[in-house]
Amino acid sequence: MKMKQSAIVLAALTVLTVSCGRQGTGDNELTSAEKNEGWELLFDGKTMHGWHVYNMGNVPSAWSVKDGALVCTQGAAKDVGDLVTDKEYKNYELLFEWKISKEGNSGVFINVAERPDLPAAWATGPEYQILETSHHDNENPKKRSGGLFALFAPVNAAPMKPQEEWNQAKIRQVDGKFEFYLNGQLTAQQDLNSRQWKDTVAATHFKNYADFGKYTAGHIALQDWNKGVSFKNIKIKQL
Repeated sequence: MKMKQSAIVLAALTVLTVSCGRQGTGDNELTSAEKNEGWELLFDGKTMHGWHVYNMGNVPSAWSVKDGALVCTQGAAKDVGDLVTDKEYKNYELLFEWKISKEGNSGVFINVAERPDLPAAWATGPEYQILETSHHDNENPKKRSGGLFALFAPVNAAPMKPQEEWNQAKIRQVDGKFEFYLNGQLTAQQDLNSRQWKDTVAATHFKNYADFGKYTAGHIALQDWNKGVSFKNIKIKQL
């Protein structure tokens, strides 16, 4: 009888241990290790707390939360607007997952300044490009996913998941030196203080925007381009 009772107790402890071990490992949750390392969630999977529409605040828009993802609804043209973090960030590592609809076009901006005299996040923030491969812009290497939109093609070819499947991305920045990653592959590497960066910007249409690419801190923004795009597991660790 004692052996039977011991077996029951052991089984119960095993179930409890497994259950506890799984806590914090689902979508939009942090593990205990991540919390100890200083990671913070930028999206809780349920609300848009911590985000607002660029230059508009907390207003209804094309953005909503659906099935644990932050979604920009395709076709909601009247409600356009990039979604911006309430806080600003300087040195950090940012992780996020994204998926996009057929012929979709979106992106993630860093070092965004938000002012009434600026039209959108792209006027100041360099963009981590997100593009579905059937989009016509994919023919231009400087507009492919993981690259630095309109400035530099991906430095390495990164494997892309099919449309509507989740891709993993990382952005790391320290004092204006940043790196982009797509599905584990380094895709961009630049220094905002370098002569190469300044000369490259001066040779593009971004030269018409005096503050573009000049900040080494700012908001993080998700681009609304009137196509279906979704984000989840958005987390940041300040360095």
